[in-house]
Amino acid sequence: MAYVKTTLDEAALPPQGLAQRWRHWDKSSLLWLAAIVVLVFLVVNPLARLLVVSFQDDSGGFTLANYIAAYGRARHLQALGNSLILGVSAGVLCLLFGVPMAWALSRTDMPAKGLVWVSILGTFIIPPYLGAVGWILLAGPHAGWLNRAVVALTGATSGPFNIYSMPGLVLVVACYSFPYVFVLTKSALDLVSSEMEDAANMLGAGNMRTTLLITLPLVLPAILGAFILVFLEAIALFGSPALIALPGRFQVVTTQLWQFFEFPPQLGVASAYAMPLLLITVMLFWVQRRITNRKGYVSLTGKGGERRPVPLGPWKWPVLGWCLAVCTLSFFMPMVVICQAAFAKAWGRGFSWDNLTFGNVTAVLVDNALTRTATLHTFVYAGTASLFALTLALCIAYVVNRGLVNRHVGSVLSFLTMAPFVVPGIVLAIGFYAAYTRPPLVLYGTAWILILAFTTRFLPIAFVNANAAIRSINPELEEAVRTLGGSRLAAIRYVVLPVLKRSMAGAFILVFIPATRELSTAIFLYSINTQVLSVLLFDKSDEGNFEMLASIGLVLVVITVALILAGFRLMGRDFMLRRTVV
Repeated sequence: MAYVKTTLDEAALPPQGLAQRWRHWDKSSLLWLAAIVVLVFLVVNPLARLLVVSFQDDSGGFTLANYIAAYGRARHLQALGNSLILGVSAGVLCLLFGVPMAWALSRTDMPAKGLVWVSILGTFIIPPYLGAVGWILLAGPHAGWLNRAVVALTGATSGPFNIYSMPGLVLVVACYSFPYVFVLTKSALDLVSSEMEDAANMLGAGNMRTTLLITLPLVLPAILGAFILVFLEAIALFGSPALIALPGRFQVVTTQLWQFFEFPPQLGVASAYAMPLLLITVMLFWVQRRITNRKGYVSLTGKGGERRPVPLGPWKWPVLGWCLAVCTLSFFMPMVVICQAAFAKAWGRGFSWDNLTFGNVTAVLVDNALTRTATLHTFVYAGTASLFALTLALCIAYVVNRGLVNRHVGSVLSFLTMAPFVVPGIVLAIGFYAAYTRPPLVLYGTAWILILAFTTRFLPIAFVNANAAIRSINPELEEAVRTLGGSRLAAIRYVVLPVLKRSMAGAFILVFIPATRELSTAIFLYSINTQVLSVLLFDKSDEGNFEMLASIGLVLVVITVALILAGFRLMGRDFMLRRTVV
């Protein structure tokens, strides 16, 4: 509790009185003051500048011309319509992929559950834009492996697959977004007791009818919430649409925003064009939270009840076949062709010993100065951003949970900390560009703008984990230190931080992994001197250098796997699920 002012005039106090007051003042009160300043800098200023710039002309005067330019052309409106089609279509396909798999792993006696689990985890690991690269190698209209196989088998003049199309983009986005549906649905199904299903079976309902009429309706809020989450993920993605939609000669919102930044950058128009994406995201996240927060009746139904697997009989093999088919689309086939391209002199020559080389991977890590520098930048920026995000999140979580501020201030701090969760990365990047490319603080072209943008982007993940960790510590431990004459800062140093060491190491990894793969933010904020691997990978796709591109992606995947294994060791099997349910 901060020192309360008396009625004495502070200026009239003798020097020793001021010194005494300073000694008794709780220095930890500086935490929430510093947190507010930092959050204004990281969250409020970029978003406020984004809104202001959307109504400004080049001279700084008020204008609606940016909105007219943004929405006055049919192709800009078509891009917005394409994003909505992409979001809905990918969401529906994710439900078809994820819900049956969640039911099969949670409620049935399907065999080979471990293999399916590992495959889904593999899908989590692959960055969506790397998955898009894999599908380009598989279903490119001329040289794709699937098309070449069809031509070889049938003698047709051309293959039937064209990944550079809206159906191709929907498939790719769904392949790397369905794990969100799977995790949220399975988490809800794990809470449902078998008692209601047993009652339905006793009344003559079969397993399928019971599942459709009893089990799935109980978890419908989680399924609807997952659909909204996937819809928002799809319309906010940049990497996959940039790799597939642009060669296919159609636009979505994120690729159109990127084109607004071609020289000369149209910052005002881009800001205006980003507003609907931001508003749609905020509105649907609010709806998603309302839906998923209504899952209490599911928990009450299942808490303490027995959960017996549903016997599938001969149907267990078709169910397993469906799960493996989805995993083949999302994980096995893309990773096979990515590995083949990464270790090939020319990926189109296929699998042969004379086509094998380790030169691509060596170039990424050692030989090529550009890739070596980008690799260093990637991990330095991601590591620094993770430390910043975790430090800020810990400070805010401690201040809020220990009552160092009143309830209203604590709610504001928590809201500002979680606000970046509802801001698409591409919109946040435009906000940072608007805020920090002009005086009084010019950060563009430096590493700091990327580090701070990454810090802001993944601050909610750090806060959720820090908040849970702080709540797990009994305040009486800190009060014992205070009783023995120690300050609050001493209690934090000698009690809180040692207890949190393991949890925070895991939280660091949870922030570090997505920061190393972030493209939508980096593509707007990097310069020639601050390039990172995700941007370099995107540039290599423009060059058609799929061997180098696959090698870069493979390096990212291997490092991610190593970090996830460390996370499993620190935090248990639910490690990767924590980011999904933020």
